[in-house]
Amino acid sequence: MSESNAQTLCKACGLCCSGHLFSWVRLNANELDKTEALGLKVIRNDPRQRGFLQPCPVWQGGICTVYTLPDYPRSCEKYKCIVLRKLLDEEIDFPDATNQIEETLGLIREVENLLPASAITSFRERLIAHKEDVEKLDEQNLIEKEFLQKAGELLNLYESRFGVDDFIDYEK
Repeated sequence: MSESNAQTLCKACGLCCSGHLFSWVRLNANELDKTEALGLKVIRNDPRQRGFLQPCPVWQGGICTVYTLPDYPRSCEKYKCIVLRKLLDEEIDFPDATNQIEETLGLIREVENLLPASAITSFRERLIAHKEDVEKLDEQNLIEKEFLQKAGELLNLYESRFGVDDFIDYEK
């Protein structure tokens, strides 16, 4: 497995940067100022939630503009989704990995079409907020039922393919 296949897969995906998987990324205390200097909006007020908000403003659709800089956030460097790890371990081949990412991106587009307009910029936050609102309804119409079904599928993919089993953290 070549490193270029891994890089190609990551650049084609970007879900860990786009606000689709995470609403924020954890930072160590010594990274706060450095990360803010990179142009990211840093959260400082709660030591349990120190980090920066998603979507990441330095992600430019296939290119992280700070990837090669020395102050690149450690959490970004450490995160490898399950699809990527399987590709690196040669448990799946590049076409299969690409298909898994494309299938996930397609489902995201379907879910996005079912989400109401919102001032919330993080897809993940919009998804969870709307899901919780719809689940509180006494009755759901066909569109709301379709949304819940597709949102459930998507959240299952987030866990099985990306190791994201809650709102902000990932399985290492």
